[in-house]
Amino acid sequence: MKNKKIIAFLTAGVILLSSCKKELDYKPTGVLSSSDLTSPTAIEGLVTASYAAIGNGDMIGPIYSNWAYGSVRSDDAYKGGGGTSDLGDIDALEHYNLVTPSMELYIPRTWKNLFKSISRANAAIRAVNSLSETVYPAKKIRLGELHFLRAHSYFTMKLLFKNIPIFDENASLADILKVSNILSNDDSWNKIAADFQYAIDNLPATQPELARANKLSAQAYLAKVRLYQAYMQDNTNHVTSINQVLLQQVVTLTQAVIASGKYSLSSDIGDNFLPETENGPESIFAIQFTINDGTTSGRLSFEDGLNYPHGAPQYGCCGFHAASQNLVNAHTTDINGLPNFNTFNNSTANLTTATVDPRLDHTVGIDGHPYKYDNTKPFSVSWVRDAGTYGNFHTMRFQQLANSPSYLKMGPFMGTAKNYDILRYDDILLMQAEAYIELGQQANALPLINQIRARAAASTARLKKADGTFPSNYNVKQYTSIGWTQDYARTALQWERRLEFATEGARFFDLVRWGMAEKTLNAYIAVEKVNRTFLATAKFTAGRDEYLPIPQSEITFTNGLYKQNPGY
Repeated sequence: MKNKKIIAFLTAGVILLSSCKKELDYKPTGVLSSSDLTSPTAIEGLVTASYAAIGNGDMIGPIYSNWAYGSVRSDDAYKGGGGTSDLGDIDALEHYNLVTPSMELYIPRTWKNLFKSISRANAAIRAVNSLSETVYPAKKIRLGELHFLRAHSYFTMKLLFKNIPIFDENASLADILKVSNILSNDDSWNKIAADFQYAIDNLPATQPELARANKLSAQAYLAKVRLYQAYMQDNTNHVTSINQVLLQQVVTLTQAVIASGKYSLSSDIGDNFLPETENGPESIFAIQFTINDGTTSGRLSFEDGLNYPHGAPQYGCCGFHAASQNLVNAHTTDINGLPNFNTFNNSTANLTTATVDPRLDHTVGIDGHPYKYDNTKPFSVSWVRDAGTYGNFHTMRFQQLANSPSYLKMGPFMGTAKNYDILRYDDILLMQAEAYIELGQQANALPLINQIRARAAASTARLKKADGTFPSNYNVKQYTSIGWTQDYARTALQWERRLEFATEGARFFDLVRWGMAEKTLNAYIAVEKVNRTFLATAKFTAGRDEYLPIPQSEITFTNGLYKQNPGY
């Protein structure tokens, strides 16, 4: 939430490229027509507006928080809230088989919000290209940033919908209406990768404002694209092979980021989720938010605003995003401080006696445990809105305390000025480890995964209760080379990703990438529906539920040009 020059324009409102005059003969304040975009100052505003656009989602049309699409749709969390009919579209996502192309909230709004951000980037690229470098010395760098921002939005769309239309700044409105959403999987990945490669080729390693994309963040993001692309999918979303050439690119790209020495793990994982320590050494690229910036309510993040404890008097709403019992169980460790891979979910974890990974208390609100590092107000089951349906746990990584300078309550909803990390160094380490494992070089992955586990073990200082004791029995150790086969290393990597990014929305997309979604999620449902009867009819169908449907409204709008995803 720092006050950087990059966000100076973010609160000035939406910059419009054209407007309908009707009978008005004046230009409204704050509105730009295309004829205004002839100066470097105006075009800088367009670039800044493009940065703003990637943070312009909303509670029912999110574009950066994947709590609904990636956490609730996985085994990490339940929808929560006031019963199954409260935000029924997310209940449908949690069931998988209830999702339809005609749903009115979330899916179509997310589609539109993402294309708004893409349109802003395209408009800005056209404007930047209209000036020479003599007039606009920052031209090359700004173009690199805009290609990065556009690729980010397309990448998000690709994860959610798979089959998406991709067009660039040269497409007219008429052209756009002729662009199909049907490309080969490789072609669409390569189009996204080309934008990131353009950014790599045109951006410096360091920018004067840390909120701007740089060469290293572009390399990190391209590595992520190539990692997803490496898991080759057929037309029904089944993983058929893993491309070794692309995996080697992941290694090369992530090594460039690591070797730069610019980024490192924070000493405590909690640093990633507090405004006081944002933009730290682990943050590679983040969406910036502000508060107390001279405007009425600042530029706040509201996409997680429904997810505060409902019964806590300092919040009052709305109780969504409840951590699952499966996720809590997954944090338990054996006598050697390692995960219970095969037995973790055989029974409900007894948190009084079990040993656990400290990341549990950074992630899950548990009765009697400090909530968001405040040991004067421990979490209480009375804060859970519908415990009978969704259990006694909550989530808290993206929540802030009511007394945080980043927090603002507007009516029943909460927003924060905590920046939102899109890429972190822990992800870089684990992406490289994954590539090494699938290349058959699992020995190279061992120290990378152990860096993450060592940081987890050291992340306990903020977790103490008021009496100075810890709320849980922590025991997390590093792996040894004994028995570190490719299969074991793969399981360890997958486990580490789950705990490191628990409830951050990565889990579902990881399962799809690995080709494990159907097996993992139907096994999860089979156990959960015994105590969570609302899941009794849930079922994940392979070949369909890996991706969201193309909104029916978009298919209608294009007169059937867009084709529906398989199974819908």
